[in-house]
Order: sequence, then C-alpha cells, then structure tokens
Amino acid sequence: MANALVNRAATVNQPTNFFRSSFSFLRNLSTATPTTTTTTKDPSSADGPKKPKRKKKKNLFEVAQFLPNWGLGYHMAKTHWTGVSYEITKINLYKDGRHGKAWGLAYRDGLPIADAPKKISGVHKRCWKYIANFKKAEGSLDQIKQTEESTPSPDVQAA
Repeated sequence: MANALVNRAATVNQPTNFFRSSFSFLRNLSTATPTTTTTTKDPSSADGPKKPKRKKKKNLFEVAQFLPNWGLGYHMAKTHWTGVSYEITKINLYKDGRHGKAWGLAYRDGLPIADAPKKISGVHKRCWKYIANFKKAEGSLDQIKQTEESTPSPDVQAA
C-alpha cells in the first residue's frame, strides 16, 4: 500500500516536474556563456582582414566649395587625366550646391588650348581633384602672341 501511494504521488508531480525542467533548460540557454571555441578565436580573423573604408570621390562642385570664391581661377582636373586641366572661369550652381554648370580654360602641359573658355563636361562625375601646384609653361599662349606681334616680319625689315 505504501508503494501505491508513492507511485500515485510520482504521477501527480510528473507534469509539474516536466514544466520545471523545461523552464530551467530555457533559462540556462538564455544566460549561457559563449563556448570556449568562440572565445579562443582571434576576433579579427573571424571577420576576415579589415579593409580600409573606401573614400567617396568628389564631383567638381564638391571640390570647389572649399576653395576661395568657389574655385574661380584655380585649376582642376579629372583624376585619370595626365597633363590636362581646366582653369575655372565661371560656375553656375544649383540650389543644393552640389550640382550646376562650369566653364573654364583648358590647359595641356601648362599651355592653354584655346583663347575662350568653354563649358566643362562631366562636372557631376565623381573623379575631380584640385591641382595645388599648377605652373603655367614659360611659353604660354599670350606670351607667344606678344612675341609674334613685337618681332617684325622679314618683309618689313627688307624694305
């Protein structure tokens, strides 16, 4: 008879014991510490080698906004150009300050390509740079024209 009472008490407590054990199992999962395999790894090797963050390139207006008078009179070029640049003569900005139109004198190897400024194409593309130490060539177009005008032609000397 005592044996039957013990069995009956065990069957009555069985569902409550099941819930208690499942709750304790869930509690242990939520507060469990990480395993030793993840703590022994090097955190930098888990993410892979860290790459430097890529710097976003700037369009012509984003470069010019930090120059005095929005870059008028300064030389700018696209990053992939070699020996070619523009001297900014006029800028027409839109309201946001990052878009607009620009005009300038084109230079190749320090010599101006044309007399009159022309509209610069590709000003919204993100590849512009400021040329800090631009040096005009000794034989600029103005100097060449002045020397041609000052030297008399051979016909005038002979006469």
